[in-house]
Amino acid sequence: MSSISVFGVFVADLCFIGSSIPESGQTVLGNKHIVGPGGKGSNQAIAAARLGANVSFITKIGKDSHAQMALDLYKQAGINTSSIIQDSKLSTGVAGIMINENTGDNAINIVPGAAAKLEKKDIDSNLEVLKKSKIFLTQLETPYETTSYALNKAKEFGCLTIFNPAPASKITEDDFKRIDFFTPNETEASFYLNRKIETEKEIEDAAKYFLYKGVKNVVITLGSKGVYFQNSKENYFVEAAKLKEEVLDTTGAGDAFNGAFSYALSNEFSYKDALVFSNKVAGISTTKLGAANSMPTINEVEKY
Repeated sequence: MSSISVFGVFVADLCFIGSSIPESGQTVLGNKHIVGPGGKGSNQAIAAARLGANVSFITKIGKDSHAQMALDLYKQAGINTSSIIQDSKLSTGVAGIMINENTGDNAINIVPGAAAKLEKKDIDSNLEVLKKSKIFLTQLETPYETTSYALNKAKEFGCLTIFNPAPASKITEDDFKRIDFFTPNETEASFYLNRKIETEKEIEDAAKYFLYKGVKNVVITLGSKGVYFQNSKENYFVEAAKLKEEVLDTTGAGDAFNGAFSYALSNEFSYKDALVFSNKVAGISTTKLGAANSMPTINEVEKY
């Protein structure tokens, strides 16, 4: 089985669920709260592993109750944890998530904790993991200098690179050229163009911009509108999956998509089939509460 290396953050998700998300200066009464595992890298690793991928997760956590929750979850999901660095001097990260139970919309505040201290030496200690991987998947929650170094090493070892620019922040010209699949959502894509992206023409033009920057393939996720794909040879929209249940929580949908996309590419799906499959996985994840806990197994996806 082809291996996937995911570089990113684990945080403990503290979810607060109610009929609305508070605005600045406002206090609202919630209905329930859930404590669970989160962080984009962690969610994406779990999403891929639950589908059956051979996943290694490179991150840094503390030695506390939140860290133990992460390790227990990874063991259950079958993720290789030998690539995880633990530091007893640092605390594991946390995220506060406000969820509107009527719409599934959310607002998130992240304190990455130990993962904010990831350094180049932590990548160097995992070079063998990268060498054995077919796919390298990362985001922008980790320190950029370290993320850039990891991306460069992955490319040097011949990995297919998937770069999910979340949260959106500056990417160097050299790093754009190292990206095989660039997977922003509309908001993240808008950040790099410094303007809103709403119409189909604007989405297509945004993809052209990223190709011009050196990205090989552009995948812009559009939520309930599906996804747009463009490379030098073809471009098309793929509809969102038809869901059998109502949307409860969109928190981990983007992570579900990226984890599923890495799984599909590692199994040599065609690009279009990979996008259809990933849309389905992301859609199913929105019918459950939570992020990591909402990631479906391959059996759930096949039966859906």
